This record gives sequence, structure tokens and C-alpha cells, in this order.
Amino acid sequence: MSAVAPLFETVIDPLEPQGLSQADAAARLALDGPNSLPAAGQRGFWVMVLNIIREPMLMLLVACGIVYLILGDPQEAILLLCGVVFIFGITIVQEQKTEHALYALKDLSSPRTLVIHDGHRIVLPSQVVVRGDVVVLGEGVLRPNLEQAA
Repeated sequence: MSAVAPLFETVIDPLEPQGLSQADAAARLALDGPNSLPAAGQRGFWVMVLNIIREPMLMLLVACGIVYLILGDPQEAILLLCGVVFIFGITIVQEQKTEHALYALKDLSSPRTLVIHDGHRIVLPSQVVVRGDVVVLGEGVLRPNLEQAA
């Protein structure tokens, strides 16, 4: 006896596939969860700030500003530290824009799957394909991964 849940509970007539009903597919999605690997969450603002502060060049410029203050040249120290703050601000804005762009690209590149629900062909994101869905395959079409680990 296998510990793996069966992927197909019923035999499907290939001439007239009806597929799952929308309600049954939604219930299975709620029971089994999405068909995807757990994604890494978006970095928080303070994590991003901490990563920027750890940059060696930024630390070097701040240390130079402190050295200018110690040597008695406050005008140079203020000018250098203002530049560091300006660069720090620009870096934060660029990091946030980059993260938003990466998540948008990830959403655009998510695979879609053609399935049959209630006798109608519909295109769904592969993350919502569930056990028992009738998947329409064709040449060059990626097959959604529905295997379950033992």
C-alpha cells in the first residue's frame, strides 16, 4: 500500500471530459493548498536599510567623515556626511524599485495551465491547479507538477 494519495480518483471519458466543478476545485484548493513551492517573502524596509548600512564603501565614507570631525575640519565632515546621506537615500529608493520590479516579473512569468472545469476549457495559473483537474496538454505546453511526495 502506498502512502501517496492517488492523483486520479475516477476514470475520465476522453471523448467528453467534464472536469471538476468550480466549487469542487475551490474546495480541493482550500484543502490541499496552492500548487507551488513556498516563496521567499519580500524583504522588509529595515532589513533593506541594515543591508545598505553594512556596505563597506558606505562604512568607509562615514569613517572618513568622523576622521574629518576629529581632525577639526567640520565643514568637510558635514559635506561628506551629507553626500553619504544623499547616496543612502538614493540606494534605498533604487532597492525598493528593484524589488517591486522583480515581483512584477515573477507574476508575469508564472505559468498558465489549460484545464477543464464544468465542461469548459479555462486558463488558470498553475498554482491553482488541483488534484483531479483535467489538464489539456499539447505540444510545447508545460505540464503542471502535481506529484506528491511520499
